Amino acid sequence: MGIQSVRDMLRHYPRRYIDMSALATIADAVIGKPATIVAQVHEVKLKHPKPKFDLVEVTLVDGTSTLIATFFRQAWLAKTLSPGMRVSVAGVVEFNYGFKRMTMPFLDRLDEGDSVDFGRIVAVHAASEKLPAGQIRRLILNALSATAGEHDPLPLKLRSRYRLMSRTNAARAIHFPRSNEELRQARRRLVYEEILMLELHLMREQKERVSGKPSCAHMPGGPCFDRLFAALPFEPTDDQLCAIEDIGCDMAAQRPMDRMVLGDVGTGKTIVAAFALAIVADSGTQALMMGPTEVLAQQYASSLGPLLDQSGISWGLLCASTPREERQRLLALLASGDLCVLFGTHALLESDVVCKSCTLVVIDEEQRFGVGQRDALRAKGLNPDYLSLTATPIPRSLALALYGATALSYVRQKPGGAAGRTTSVVGFRQRGVAYDAALEACRRGEQAYVVCPLVGKKRPQEAVRPSHFRGGHSEPFEGQELEPYIDSDYDMLDDNPKAAEAEAAFLQAKTFSEYTVGLLHGRMKPAEKREVMERFRAGDIDVLVSTTVIEVGVDVANATVMIVEDADRFGLAQLHQLRGRIGRGEKPGQAFLVASSSDAEAMERLSAMERTEDGFELAEFDLSFRREGDILGNRQHGASSLKLVNIVRDRAVVEAAHADALKIVSDDPGIAPEELTVLRHELAAVFPSDADGR
Repeated sequence: MGIQSVRDMLRHYPRRYIDMSALATIADAVIGKPATIVAQVHEVKLKHPKPKFDLVEVTLVDGTSTLIATFFRQAWLAKTLSPGMRVSVAGVVEFNYGFKRMTMPFLDRLDEGDSVDFGRIVAVHAASEKLPAGQIRRLILNALSATAGEHDPLPLKLRSRYRLMSRTNAARAIHFPRSNEELRQARRRLVYEEILMLELHLMREQKERVSGKPSCAHMPGGPCFDRLFAALPFEPTDDQLCAIEDIGCDMAAQRPMDRMVLGDVGTGKTIVAAFALAIVADSGTQALMMGPTEVLAQQYASSLGPLLDQSGISWGLLCASTPREERQRLLALLASGDLCVLFGTHALLESDVVCKSCTLVVIDEEQRFGVGQRDALRAKGLNPDYLSLTATPIPRSLALALYGATALSYVRQKPGGAAGRTTSVVGFRQRGVAYDAALEACRRGEQAYVVCPLVGKKRPQEAVRPSHFRGGHSEPFEGQELEPYIDSDYDMLDDNPKAAEAEAAFLQAKTFSEYTVGLLHGRMKPAEKREVMERFRAGDIDVLVSTTVIEVGVDVANATVMIVEDADRFGLAQLHQLRGRIGRGEKPGQAFLVASSSDAEAMERLSAMERTEDGFELAEFDLSFRREGDILGNRQHGASSLKLVNIVRDRAVVEAAHADALKIVSDDPGIAPEELTVLRHELAAVFPSDADGR
């Protein structure tokens, strides 16, 4: 359970609360409505309706009636529950086969000490067989006693400004609340503290990274910059111009730039980055630009390369598949300073990639790289400017929590000329509508994508695990495949996701027998992937069956239809990225999301894709389904410090804590020295890397 200290014990927050004043009896529970019931276990049955599928039925009684709670794939419940135990269950009440029932409700064991005291709130902590709930509560009481005399880490000035509870009172109230209002105030205090500590940690890390180190002060607005502007085939949007101006100001400063450009699919972030490259060229130095996949790196070459050529900027492309002779030529030019810009994948991180004078590094989709990889690219220059791009729409509150002192530029407007797309959610039995649309597109000489969650037939060791972190997904690097997203346990009852290899063979033989079907996935060799994409761009492939390797960077204007099989297995952000591959030219696109599940929550998520094309709006919706630790964990390890924060609900707290952290790390924090000392000690306890008092 990760509890190794008194601090860990106090931060073992309840996973939920039972308001005993709002309990219902089984007899009074209304069918079709949610209810919380305290009852006694009468009988526990473990059933096996089909191979490798367990079902547990728990019969509960409370003196007024009987209720049956059903649990899927949780055989361990049959061992931990026994007749006579008191439990609470919370869920929607159903009526089937003569009994009131709940399917997959929240279930918590109540110790003998948890008497049903109406008007009292009972905190439910995650427990285990070795550490039961009653013992956890006793340990928390001991921890509260041991820390009662400690200094509050939050300065009095901040506590007074926001009318926050003391740390001691908040710690007691979060575990043993006397009222809902006291619980709300305790959570408010602890959420602010969590965010403030994370912001201070991130800002101190950034300050340490650039402190006392020289940086190249560039001169924006030179001849390469002007030629690039003249070479653009379209008029930049106001958002693009603002981002370019932000970057120019940062790069002209004496301290290194640390900026992220956040933009929805198709907003032209790469063009913004091109102007940073032009500023470097005008300074006579060099830049590296890295993407997570070879497909994306090749996209830089095809989209930015001609513009750089017209601007008089030399460039090259380095990937794992680059021929040996070409690689040696590029490295020699880079080392001599004769090559200005080098695009590439993680091949840029190799030790023999040496720049004569690298003053800018650009990382696209930086959340797909680890902290060590980002630092390794930075190390290619002498404290270079750092620009990161992401097509994952991140709301401001989340961006502040993720990136601390990193400056943010939002690019929301889309350049004119793109026709856009419509999105439709279809059930498995109605998927023929989607394939009819793809066939019609092929007849018009257009192209289509079919996206599948897996490469080939699943092996036993690749069994899909259910995830309750709605929208969660791992970020694949080149050569890796995404683990399928599972929305609920109900999907597990008939788990047969479409596999790209089998689907491609079937579609070529049946549905698209008159056309050419291609296959693309991350397990293919780089040269094979490059060949497939070149054929697709050239129009030699009509239908491309792919995994999520096409999620970013693929730009084929003639592709107008996308079908995503088992769409409920993906997060909204990923689906939004995928559909962004169509409707990029003058022809409108159609995206079809085929749902293999009828689960209400899964369908609610997918319906959001029909309602809006705004990636930031979708991101807000997706956040409401996910835990902050899971969202932030991909960015950096400090996110594990967040236990209570809800980015959507607590956005005002995040904004306030961010502003306060900026003030604290400034030269004039306005806080008494002794209070700053206590705050530093707390920061060092939460983040041991800050123990030197940075």
